[in-house]
Parts: sequence; C-alpha cells; structure tokens
Amino acid sequence: MSDLQAIRAMWMRGGTSKGGFFLADDLPSDAAVRDAFLLSAFGSPDPRQIDGMGGADPLTSKVAVVSRSTQPGADVDYLFLQVFVDQAIVSDSQNCGNMLAGVGPFAIERGLVVASGEETQVSIFMVNTGKLATATVRTPGGAVSYAGDARIDGVPGTAAPIPLAFADIAGSSCGALLPTGHAVDEIEGVAVTLIDNGMPCVVLAAADVGITGYEDRETLDADDAVKTRLEAIRLAAGPLMNLGDVADKSVPKMMVVAPPRQGGAITVRSFIPHRVHASIGVLGAVSVATACLIEGSPAAAVAVVPGGRTKTLDVEHPTGATGCVIELDDAGEIIGAAMLRTARKLFDGTLFG
Repeated sequence: MSDLQAIRAMWMRGGTSKGGFFLADDLPSDAAVRDAFLLSAFGSPDPRQIDGMGGADPLTSKVAVVSRSTQPGADVDYLFLQVFVDQAIVSDSQNCGNMLAGVGPFAIERGLVVASGEETQVSIFMVNTGKLATATVRTPGGAVSYAGDARIDGVPGTAAPIPLAFADIAGSSCGALLPTGHAVDEIEGVAVTLIDNGMPCVVLAAADVGITGYEDRETLDADDAVKTRLEAIRLAAGPLMNLGDVADKSVPKMMVVAPPRQGGAITVRSFIPHRVHASIGVLGAVSVATACLIEGSPAAAVAVVPGGRTKTLDVEHPTGATGCVIELDDAGEIIGAAMLRTARKLFDGTLFG
C-alpha cells in the first residue's frame, strides 16, 4: 500500500459505539487491501491505537460500509467491520446494532437516500446477517437533524431519536434462534443458553462462574480467572452454534446475567468477547431479552418479565439500561423487535491510512 493513502470518511457516534462510515465505492474493492488500510488508519494492532483513529476500545474501533442496495425492499446495504484493537484482524463475523443507528443519517448525508418530509425511513439490508432493519431519521427541511431530547444510557446528553425496527432476525448468524435446538446446554459444567436473535450470544448465570453479575467493568476486565473460564466456554460454544472455530472471531458474545436491581428485566455483563462492554450492544440486548422468554433458561430463571404480547424489557448494564421491545404472536413466537438509539456526526473529511 502506498504511503498516506487518502479516503473520504465520516466519523459518527452510533448508539454507544463510535467509528468510521464509508461509502463502499470509496474503499478499495479488494478486501485484503481494504483491511490493511483500515488497520493502518485505526492504528491497529496497538493497545492504545496511538498511531490511528481508534479509541483503544472495541466500541470505538468500528466501521460501517454503506452502498445503494439492489436487495428487494432495501434502500442501502450496510456491512459492519470490527477492527480489532491489539490484533491485526478486521472481522465481518458479526453485525452491530449501535453503528446501525448512524447508517440512516449517513445514507441521507451522502445522497444515497433522499429526505422525504419531517422524518425519513431508511430500509437497511444488514450484509453480515442478510436481514433487514428500518431506521426512522428526523429530516426537517430535507436535512438530517441530530439535535433532540432522546436520551440513551451510556451516552451523555440528548440527541434526536432514531427508532430501529428489526424483522425476522432470529438465527441471522447461526441458522436458528436456538442453534442446538435446546433451551439449555451444558458446557464446561455450566448451564448455558446458546441463542441468536440478531447476535450470537452465550447466556449464563453470573453465580455459575463465581461472580455476582453486578461488578463494574474494570473489576471484571482485571479478573483473568473468570475471563479464562468464559473463553473456554465460548470456544466450545462456537461449533455448537454453527460458527465454527471462533478463536479469531468476535462472536459469540458472552452474556453473564443476574437478577435486576434497578426495576428492569435482567442485569447483564457483556463480554465482547474479551473485554467487558461499557453497556451492551443493541442486538446483544435483543438476544438477552429474548433469552428471558425461553422457559428453563438461565436468563428466565432470574428475569422479571412483563405480561402481554408486546413486552418491553429493560436490560440493565454497567451504565444504565437498554430497552428492548419484543413482539410475540398468538402462539408466543417472536415476530419482531425494536429499540431506540441516537447518533451524532463528529467529522467529515479525508482519512489517511
């Protein structure tokens, strides 16, 4: 790669994540060349990412690649890439619902979608999983508005609301909501639920790995014994979830759950997979909320679940709670999910890698 390759980019906060948004046509078409550029631009591999734009955290080392879609019913395609912080890896093995919050505004900003009134709906084909999501973006006067009074835990201040609606996301990566066909499996002597409602997750009780589930992020990140045990379970879960060898993958996520303490449905500490999430990913929260509805699962054993076909479940995490709305049909089967996110444009210009 030539020195100081220059590529147009926009930096945005999407939900509780942050990263670079690119038009697919602006990036190298060859995936290996593209990934080499991104590693250089983000400053990976380096724990501080001091020589690049990454923020020394998986949550701030993310990429959204956006293009016009040829998929039926979709306006744009969205490919999510996770740039590892301390390894020379760029992974497309998962989706990201937080960065998804920025895709609609970015698509309008770049002219891929024309604003259509006070609000504009953007239908997004999520390339990583082959599923659709719909984002509703405020566009007064034909331009994206980022200012508003919506608040999400894990982000200071307020911003314009961006509702995200998901349909038919069960089994998006693993082929089935419960890839083993079981509500509960046992791995390394621990009862787990292997679930994929938009994000492959291993859900297990905090008490079963010797913690309370209420520890802060720093305490758990420093607990090598717990992290080693969780990684052993994760590596064994990968093949069972139809994900193959996951040693170099960012999925499945490890979701360690406990009873709620702040009036929500459940408490979770999310390992993504080797660092503890400051909050929880959007689709990870959807999968955990869904696990609360699986009879006999570790999540259901500690969750407080409301009645009715439309269930709002607040998933408590280290910086607050993430609200998930799960829709059920008359038979109790999950037919849809939705949640509220916000986004903010931070920078638009030229990125050098």
